Amino acid sequence: MKNWSTYIEWNPQEVVYPESEQAIQACVQRAIQDGKKIRIIGAGHSFTPLSKTDEILVSLDQYQGLVKVDKETKQATVKAGTKLFTLGDLLFEQGLAMENLGDIDRQSIAGTISTGTHGTGLDFGTISTQIRAIRFVNGKGEMVSCSEDENPSLFKSAQVSLGTLGIITEITLQCVPAYKLALQNRKEPLEAVLSSFRQRCEENRNFEFYWFPYTQSTWTKSSNIVTNEADKNSFFNYFTEYVLENYAYKVLCEIAHAFPSQNERVAKISAASIANVKKVYHSHKVYATQRLVKFNEMEYNIPIDAHEEVLKEVVRLVNSKRFNIHFPIENRVVKGDDIHMSPAYGRDSAYIACHAYSKKDPLPFFKALEEIFRAHGGRPHWGKMNTLKTEDITQLYPEFGTFLQHRAEQDPTQLFLNPYLKTLLGLA
Repeated sequence: MKNWSTYIEWNPQEVVYPESEQAIQACVQRAIQDGKKIRIIGAGHSFTPLSKTDEILVSLDQYQGLVKVDKETKQATVKAGTKLFTLGDLLFEQGLAMENLGDIDRQSIAGTISTGTHGTGLDFGTISTQIRAIRFVNGKGEMVSCSEDENPSLFKSAQVSLGTLGIITEITLQCVPAYKLALQNRKEPLEAVLSSFRQRCEENRNFEFYWFPYTQSTWTKSSNIVTNEADKNSFFNYFTEYVLENYAYKVLCEIAHAFPSQNERVAKISAASIANVKKVYHSHKVYATQRLVKFNEMEYNIPIDAHEEVLKEVVRLVNSKRFNIHFPIENRVVKGDDIHMSPAYGRDSAYIACHAYSKKDPLPFFKALEEIFRAHGGRPHWGKMNTLKTEDITQLYPEFGTFLQHRAEQDPTQLFLNPYLKTLLGLA
């Protein structure tokens, strides 16, 4: 088995593809009886060894779809293995949509919430904040339900659980009526964007930007709801997003890999090729962009007020040319929440995501970046590379003790813990 970027490899004894909740529960009960450990995998889009196991790996790829929809409350209950791109279409058929999404839609909904995945927007929390109820099989083989009203403290731990409480089977989402977004992409100077970052986030429903290393150029993305505009999704948009941003960029990445001295030139070529694009389409078709070029990623959450200072430090680090990188650096914002293990716990946040081409060693670059992020109280996205230790989590997450208590209650034999998670949670 490999994760999406192919950076992590492992060899489970068994891979199970249950097709029903009953089959998931039976798999857990069999593992308990046989004394074997279990890990769960969705799309394999995590860059940390969350799914790594040499025993039983459970994939929910064959467990997808809607369970029920309440159009009056606009709530939809979905099977946990449902991929986001499939979920968007299913909800649209019901006249519904998710309130906000990230820029990749290959993940399963369970993997999405379990790692604290997010989109961008000052009014929107991580995707876990859209959850109203969760149902899972715990480490005792029992079915457990929780929500804001039923086992509310457990629910706050289950919303971002790293897959350590059990196997999620059903998720109830609070949806909104289906809507269209007008997306505007522009090439703009870094200084202008950085000085007006908070204002742009306030003026647009969704705002983010990418900075291209060794340049003064950014690629900004602003989106807002529209009601009376016709669809606008031209061949030029398709060519830009699918061909230039993937196949042409793949060639540039290969050049930078073969000739590290060309990193700066590749970044500048990428920046020069930015096109001003406008798209108007259904929301679930606007949020996500194709990602065919494989990379490894580190993403940290920082207090939003620290964003400008932190990014300036990142720019200085990158421009020192000490590292073999050329990928653009992504900047987004998220509303604070009260979820125990959410990186956005207790604070409105900015996220800075840094990437390295999958054929390059990302560790020296990521280690230097992490020092900057951690100096400003940074918390990592749980699915992205980091070197956090138990003592760091204890300091950064006020409800970590509560989370550990719920984890122990739901999985007393550590059925769902692999060596990585045991070490991370201080249970090794």
